[in-house]
Amino acid sequence: MKCLLVSDLHYTLKQFDWVLSVAQDFDVVVIAGDHLDISSTVDARVQITVLLTYLKRLHAKTRLVVSSGNHDLDARSEGGEKFAKWIAKVRSLGVPTDGDSLTIGDTLITICPWWDGPQTREQVGVQLARDAQQPKARWIWTYHAPPDDSPTSWGGQKHFGDVDLVGWIRQYQPDIVLTGHIHQSPFRQGGSWVDRLGATWVFNSGRQIGPCPTYTVFHTDEQMALWFSLAGAEVVHLNEPLARPVPELTELPTWFK
Repeated sequence: MKCLLVSDLHYTLKQFDWVLSVAQDFDVVVIAGDHLDISSTVDARVQITVLLTYLKRLHAKTRLVVSSGNHDLDARSEGGEKFAKWIAKVRSLGVPTDGDSLTIGDTLITICPWWDGPQTREQVGVQLARDAQQPKARWIWTYHAPPDDSPTSWGGQKHFGDVDLVGWIRQYQPDIVLTGHIHQSPFRQGGSWVDRLGATWVFNSGRQIGPCPTYTVFHTDEQMALWFSLAGAEVVHLNEPLARPVPELTELPTWFK
């Protein structure tokens, strides 16, 4: 399975255009949260309308997975916790999203929402426990925040990761966790776009300006993950222990071309 991971596009329409232009080259495209931009002068309702059009077009080209991030919260639950209510409209397009799971071949993808408080956090725990019981050869999570105390959550001076995610990874040992949220992690000394916690690989593509987002491509059969940004390209082999620094990519593998 060949997968594209992007996140934190923050209503940068040129970057959504780029994703749309390459989507057909992948078995699945994952957008791991922060589709909206709360600092934009464009009203959030307008942003949602425009993005739903993009997501519908992407869904027509390939399998699409969409999870929420902290910028996507537009309502409050009965318990007073913020959540991305508009994500339900993504599900109505036929796109799996917060709380859903997707099976592709022998791979199970669990799509976790951004949680704002103990009630939603408990729902995520229930979701992971549920999917842990499902038959699968490979388990991938989409979870907007990276784990705490990881290079993928390093902001340059301290970590900004999710402590609960660390515990869930230790408990369930998924194969891959796809994240975002901390834009600068791949570009700071001590940070990275990739980490390994036990048997679990964690990816955070980061964020850059311009028409092309930072992005990660991984191939589960070829056991490779590649990261691309304006700073260059790097690769890790998923069947080997992670060693830093990650070697720079000098030539694209044949399966990528």
